[in-house]
Amino acid sequence: MPASPSTARAINDRLALRLLQQDGPLTAAQLKTLTGLSRPTVADLVERLRDAGLIQVVGESGAVRRGPNAKLYGIVADRAHLAALDVRTGSVSVVVADLLGATLAEATLPIADGTGTGAAVEQSVALLERTAREAGSVPLHSVGIGAPGLIDPATGELRDSSGLPAWHRDLVRVLQERLPATVLVENETNLAAVAEHRAGAAADRETFVLIWLGQGIGAAVMLDGRLRQGASGGAGEIGFLPVPGAGGLPSAVDCAGGFFSLAGSAAICALAARHGIGLSGQAPPDASAAAAVRTALEAGERGEPFLGELADRLALGAAAVVSVLDPGCVLLAGAVGEAGGPALAARVEERLARMSPLRTEVRAGSLGDGAVLRGALLAARDAAQDALFAPGG
Repeated sequence: MPASPSTARAINDRLALRLLQQDGPLTAAQLKTLTGLSRPTVADLVERLRDAGLIQVVGESGAVRRGPNAKLYGIVADRAHLAALDVRTGSVSVVVADLLGATLAEATLPIADGTGTGAAVEQSVALLERTAREAGSVPLHSVGIGAPGLIDPATGELRDSSGLPAWHRDLVRVLQERLPATVLVENETNLAAVAEHRAGAAADRETFVLIWLGQGIGAAVMLDGRLRQGASGGAGEIGFLPVPGAGGLPSAVDCAGGFFSLAGSAAICALAARHGIGLSGQAPPDASAAAAVRTALEAGERGEPFLGELADRLALGAAAVVSVLDPGCVLLAGAVGEAGGPALAARVEERLARMSPLRTEVRAGSLGDGAVLRGALLAARDAAQDALFAPGG
């Protein structure tokens, strides 16, 4: 059935707004070319979007001939603000941005070991509120949260996971109760994959697997441009993957004995120490593991035994994923993936090629440890645009 006039207008408006968000500012003539719509249709939608306060004239093109067709239109970026939170075991990072994703304010707060659940939640909420005030008086429309653990695909709630602080779940609930904003939560590794797909090392890939190498370890699965969370939200929990050399088997409540025991930050630090790579005792495990990788790369031949064994370990986990999904591309992300860069990725790719008949490119993520926050902001922006760019939004 053909779309009704109102539905067609809504589709056209949303298409134009997406183009203005991605490629803007644009003239009406450019919108006509990019959308394939007629000149009168474009003129109508521009008028509608201006009347709705969604777009405005932001300048003129360099055309010699002046007039309506030379006006440059852009999204009204301060119509609403967005926030993103990266919730780690021992810290919370916040960024507040406008509708185009431009950062307006940001902050990070360490959460000390032993901090009570209530105190940790209140500190985190206060951090968000303070950062939002610093960004200006425009209210928050959508808040994206990246957190470790399982997200229930039916309810969107962060599930109770063994080994993770209780305040994580309470923080999500308190923000949903207190904020007059849409609050979304997603697994941190999945958000990193969204960010790398939209604006990072996987921008040219519709299918890939991202392996997050931080304090914990996990994977995100992107198939045909869509994030796949699994039936219970647990797709990519490769810390529990049984692998040779882990010294045992994982259990339903503890990933010790799984791939985590080979490639988690603590395991990488222990491997570095065994190979004589000096570590700082003051840094958290993920930072220490990343520093060890950088030190080994800078050490040349002296660092090769450590890098070779680390690549062997990472290739084991990657091979298991590749044998099931055949993604064609694996990204090594997180603090360790960023530290290893193309050099570590090349070592893992070489070893993976020996174990698997499925040709797989291994790349380093390009967004580093900030990929989670970037992905959370993209989730918030998508939610805001879906609401504000809809008819009557």
